[in-house]
Amino acid sequence: MSHGPQIRIPATYMRGGTSKGVFFRLEDLPEAARVPGPARDRLFQRVIGSPDAYAKHIDGMGGATSSTSKCVMISPSDRPDHDVDYLYGQVSIDTDFVDWSGNCGNLSTAAGAFAIHAGYVDAGPDGVRTVRIWQANIGKTIIAHVPVSGGVVQETGDFELDGVTFPAAEIVLEFLDPADEGEDGGAMFPTGNLVDELDVPEELVAGGKLKATLINAGIPTIFVNAAELGYTGTELQEAINGDPAALKRFEALRAIGAVRMGLIETLEGAAKRQHTPKIAFVAPPTDHVVSSGKRIGAGEVDLLVRALSMGKLHHAMMGTAAVAIGAASAVPGTLVNLAAGGGERGAVRFGHPSGTLRVGAEAEQREGDWTVVKAVMSRSARRLMEGVVFVPGETI
Repeated sequence: MSHGPQIRIPATYMRGGTSKGVFFRLEDLPEAARVPGPARDRLFQRVIGSPDAYAKHIDGMGGATSSTSKCVMISPSDRPDHDVDYLYGQVSIDTDFVDWSGNCGNLSTAAGAFAIHAGYVDAGPDGVRTVRIWQANIGKTIIAHVPVSGGVVQETGDFELDGVTFPAAEIVLEFLDPADEGEDGGAMFPTGNLVDELDVPEELVAGGKLKATLINAGIPTIFVNAAELGYTGTELQEAINGDPAALKRFEALRAIGAVRMGLIETLEGAAKRQHTPKIAFVAPPTDHVVSSGKRIGAGEVDLLVRALSMGKLHHAMMGTAAVAIGAASAVPGTLVNLAAGGGERGAVRFGHPSGTLRVGAEAEQREGDWTVVKAVMSRSARRLMEGVVFVPGETI
């Protein structure tokens, strides 16, 4: 069998928030991959190095975690009042598919910076450049406030983000109307309840009942109380990811919640929808130690949150899940709000495995249904490498 040469594709490897991924300009992709379909999926999988039965991504750009198995396409936007379109693919590590069902909030930060790096948005004079992003996966607007200096993006700085080793320049993100009201016109809370009681197998939860807040904001998320599962909310990655039974349990609960949210029809459907919904457990604040060894006092946070992504406990917090946390905390009566002490609030600081994060949210009721007008948080982004990525010619 003869084999052709590899394909060269211009690409940029970027960190955004606590994630990193391979960024492409749409026009730089092979023509077959410029449209949705198997060719695009195969390309992104081969770039990352998936599917990989070894779960190492040795033969690709991925890092074999949900935070590093990502590809992004950016292109000029035809939508009024938007600068670029941003499409994100979460590449499964060991199975044969790319999940397009949600956004990556962390890489939204890098999308704003990349729009300037790619020449889609003029850097302009020194200051802060506003980049209006159309998030094509979920059909939402994100505004990135990107610092510029000397005609380029300012990437270095002293802004520290827990979960990222080195400081960088701060980028403020605004997620406008982040509640996903869906095709059927449903509300931010798809069941109409702030708290649902899920029927679950006795072997998963004693008593066969589990309280949950099911929310579509930032990304569909299932929030449950840590105590009901026997946890404290201070757990680090190894406590969950090193326990196969715990991971299997969380996946089973995620599937049950996804069915209740109307995202899948059967429990089996969760296997082909790994990126969404997320499942997270919450707890009131307490003194604890994070993965860096730093001690966080109970008075430094409003609540504790641990979230799973692609079947594993995240090392910090997904940006989209942070939006969901902010949105849920702003609505009195949700499990997130109650863990934070209840009442009305416009911002929340929560603890995650790597430290803390503050997110603001403006919630209001419209005709009896809750919605979130805007969620705001600060992240950072930096180019790690730019040039070309190679894939075998038979990929496309």
